[in-house]
Amino acid sequence: MPVPRRRRRRRRLPDEVRSAAVRAVLCLSFTLVGVVVATLASYAGSWLMTPALMAMGLGVFGTMWCLLEILVSRQVAAQRMRGPNSASPMAGSRGAPEPLAARPFPRPGPRT
Repeated sequence: MPVPRRRRRRRRLPDEVRSAAVRAVLCLSFTLVGVVVATLASYAGSWLMTPALMAMGLGVFGTMWCLLEILVSRQVAAQRMRGPNSASPMAGSRGAPEPLAARPFPRPGPRT
């Protein structure tokens, strides 16, 4: 009898990344609706083709903007998780770093 494998849980996306992804899907769906309307209007020879083409162009621009927003917000969220000036993902989450020992700086003087 095979042993069932445990499924690894995926981490939840940060809120700003999720909201950017929702905006991108909405913008893409409106763009696709504009493509369908422009196609049907061109087949029918209707005056709706021009506004539909303009809406489609704006939708393509908006979709690209939303995709860039997803990339930027993912990078910002990952940098926030890593902490400042660190290579490991959880370096900044353990608390305040220990203070350095109070040592006087060496004074510049004549070298012998």
